[in-house]
Amino acid sequence: MHWDIVILARIQFALTIMFHYIFPPITIGLGLLLVIFEALWLTTRRQVYYEILIFWIKIFAVNFAIGVATGIVMEFEFGTNWSTYSRFVGDVFGSALAAEGIFAFFLESGFLSILLFGANKVSPGIHFLSTIMVFLGSVFSSVWIVIANSFQQTPAGYHLVRQSNGFLRAEITDFWAMVFNPSSMYRLNHVLLGAFIIGASLVISVSSYYLLKKIHENFAKTSFSVSLIVLAIASYTMLLSGHEQARAVAYNQPEKLASFEGNYHTCNTHGTRLSLFGIPNSKTLKLDYEISIPDMLSYLVYNNFNKPVKALDAFPQIDWPPLMVPFISYHIMVALGMFYILISSLGLILLKTNQLFNHRYILWVYAILAVIGTIANQAGWVCAEVGRQPWIVYRLLRTSDAYSKTVDANQIIFSLIMFSLLYLLLFFVYIYILNEKIQLGPVTELKYKHSSILDAASDLNKHGEYSMTSTPELDEDDNNA
Repeated sequence: MHWDIVILARIQFALTIMFHYIFPPITIGLGLLLVIFEALWLTTRRQVYYEILIFWIKIFAVNFAIGVATGIVMEFEFGTNWSTYSRFVGDVFGSALAAEGIFAFFLESGFLSILLFGANKVSPGIHFLSTIMVFLGSVFSSVWIVIANSFQQTPAGYHLVRQSNGFLRAEITDFWAMVFNPSSMYRLNHVLLGAFIIGASLVISVSSYYLLKKIHENFAKTSFSVSLIVLAIASYTMLLSGHEQARAVAYNQPEKLASFEGNYHTCNTHGTRLSLFGIPNSKTLKLDYEISIPDMLSYLVYNNFNKPVKALDAFPQIDWPPLMVPFISYHIMVALGMFYILISSLGLILLKTNQLFNHRYILWVYAILAVIGTIANQAGWVCAEVGRQPWIVYRLLRTSDAYSKTVDANQIIFSLIMFSLLYLLLFFVYIYILNEKIQLGPVTELKYKHSSILDAASDLNKHGEYSMTSTPELDEDDNNA
């Protein structure tokens, strides 16, 4: 049987990056919530916030560890399966990844041990600073990765140099033009908001599980309420971010937007419809079973109902993306984004009326929110990356020209099978550890060594440790968490 090396290499990279991308958004989203929970603990003196903080630090550590481990594999794949691509963009990726190491990885890893193990060993201020630095480190890491990826989408700040061996190489001429390329900031906003949504979703899912089981109820209600507010803000902001990013795609990668919308033909007599549902048909060049809103895409892109948006027929067919995958994944992402706006709005209304935790059927929906968020995140990246095809670097290097010529199909098949088995095992280990920590639940009656965090030195016990449960300012129900 003849195997297409490019397809195999793409499948392997898709497997590894999609598995890896389960964890960084959770890490970033949880990092934000850890900062919020610790700030609330410092300002309100409520023990429940300390219990929430310590519990989610443990979950953060699990996701951080697996995220780092799975991310290493992709860097090796650049050299093994995509050596032509690596040679072409090495100058660009090298600078971006070096910046990630300098500005993000060392910042994050330098304060990580204090965050994980220093709650009873350093002062409250230092621990809070460490929480902030770890969160910022995770954000800075995503910044440079998104910038490097955005260069593939909208190259800028470079020139092409032909080397002595005949290979072309993109070299940076303007570092900041490369950093602020036409799509980088739009995409960065979208990625970070997606991370905040998935982080809040995970906290809400676990909290809902506790409420359904009628355990750790005060802990669950408190963490749920705070995370719901974060979720609502991020979901509404994501709607604005998605709109701006879609407009940027219309200008910078018009054939990608056409693939998202299943828009085959440009009509100059009226505006372009916004597709809600359909099945792209590559034979008839039509959208089967189409449900759409006339002229709405034109209005969203140009604020003009009558100005047509470029369709696929404006470009050579050899440059068309494969339509089925980006069309479906894009519409999944948009549908789930609207679902998040609905479910977070409903949650805020029920929270305001003190009805949020009284409806078990609604709690069941919230209990699977983390899964829904992961699907939405994955769908967003799939439509972005497949929609860029057939280019691995937009209009500069085709994917079919970027693979390693010295690697054969059998080698890729073998490594693909091994990675699949390894990642499957790693996923089961992750679920097992995560489930174990969730089943264990928060530890109650925690003690914090540095009593100055509550400004209550007089409550030091005979061992020199402060029992938070003895604080008179604490809510009575906090001690029953």
